[in-house]
Amino acid sequence: MDFVLKEENGFSYIDEGEGEVLLLLHGLMGSLSNWDKVIEEYRSEYRVIIPILPIYDLPLLTTGVKTIAKYVHKFIRYKQLSNVTLLGNSLGGHVALIYVLSHPAIVKALVLTGSSGLYENAFGGTFPRRGNYDFIKEKVEYTFYDPKIATKELVDDVFRMINDRHSVLRLLAMAKSAIRHNMKKDLHKINIPVLLIWGKDDKITPPEVALEFNEELPNSELLWIDKCGHAPMMEQPEEFNRLLKGFLKKIKI
Repeated sequence: MDFVLKEENGFSYIDEGEGEVLLLLHGLMGSLSNWDKVIEEYRSEYRVIIPILPIYDLPLLTTGVKTIAKYVHKFIRYKQLSNVTLLGNSLGGHVALIYVLSHPAIVKALVLTGSSGLYENAFGGTFPRRGNYDFIKEKVEYTFYDPKIATKELVDDVFRMINDRHSVLRLLAMAKSAIRHNMKKDLHKINIPVLLIWGKDDKITPPEVALEFNEELPNSELLWIDKCGHAPMMEQPEEFNRLLKGFLKKIKI
């Protein structure tokens, strides 16, 4: 990734291009590089911003999805952003939903891909065992339709995280917070345009989750990507960008 990571006022983020803002939110074990192809595709027409979410930097007692949503609001306020299109993958989608409910005037539209908030089957129902590299590799591969997407670099990152006590405690706290904060009863309040881009082979937030989001969100559209798991923007970036482009054209003022 050759994008510049900016450090400013306690925030770390990427800010590329000019124009309407696309604010991208990564998942629980995601990283900024998950969005590389989206940045490359859209920075010539949009201002693409990705804040690093402080998932592993919060005090344990306050580690949760609502705290991350508050952090996103502080960042948006600091950067004086408005008319934002929020894109969230996995936990990032969950955070985006909480944020939209609290600050509907700031968000123009929402794009969710493999979002938590209703149900998720993280790690295939079992948490990776510390110290067991092969087991962790298998669980990272579970994220994708094509296990080759789980590169050694990606597996190494998760392995390091799982074997760091500080990180793993926060990861568990965040995962429990996501389960506690089920969004079903609040989704009907979100009236902005929502695009759901979902991998047909997502085993973590399976297709029935996408169908339920589509049913509960009043102004949503659901589009599928074949041979694709939990992170479409990584696994099928060309198709993801094609579907996203169509939606952005529709909502452009």
